[in-house]
Amino acid sequence: MTKPVSYKRHRFPPQIIAHAVWLYFRFPLSLRLVEEMLLERGIAVSYETIRRWGRKFGPEDARRLRRTQPSPHDVWHLDEVVISIAGKKQWLWRAVDQDGYVLDEIVQTRRDTKAAQHLLTRVMRKQAMVPKRILTDKLASYRAARCQIMPRVEHRSHKGLNNRAENSHVPLRKREWMMQGFRSGGGLQRFTSVFSAVRNLFIPPRSHQSALATHLCRLQAMTAWKAAAGVLV
Repeated sequence: MTKPVSYKRHRFPPQIIAHAVWLYFRFPLSLRLVEEMLLERGIAVSYETIRRWGRKFGPEDARRLRRTQPSPHDVWHLDEVVISIAGKKQWLWRAVDQDGYVLDEIVQTRRDTKAAQHLLTRVMRKQAMVPKRILTDKLASYRAARCQIMPRVEHRSHKGLNNRAENSHVPLRKREWMMQGFRSGGGLQRFTSVFSAVRNLFIPPRSHQSALATHLCRLQAMTAWKAAAGVLV
């Protein structure tokens, strides 16, 4: 049985803490903007406190959210994007399914076959399955890694086929700009794991729906978030 989230020894009510964490990870907002939004509601809290809340409660909220995510499909889109940290290049490797849900992501210092193998191994372990097909760009490391780890899995490599994975980098790029970059590879890994879990929850279904259906999906996502954060009344 999952233990409830503990907000003991915190001066602010759990609802305020959970709301601040949600604002920070859900929208392209800086810590200072979240501070300002809370102040408009009469809640005076510093941006450094919000940072500590996100670092303390964000990872646990993300773990709880992942248990409620829909089952992944059998097509994986893989891609990597370069992130400059302290003047040095690091690579964020990401796997998403055909609906755009982030399956896993990992920050690595290399862009080679070993790094691609690490990504594939992690995704298979977390998803407890092997995909029917993977789609990548033309980076040769993916083909070499696939041949060693999942040789029977179909692999298609074409830049135009991998838009799903490439588009998944856009929200993080916006956050990177808003946050004026990341301070360390570990900090990027911690942030993106929470950021993607929250974003997955609020991704609308791909099928065309009415405005009412979309509204209901968002309300269901909000309810799931509050349950994960331990503030569902």
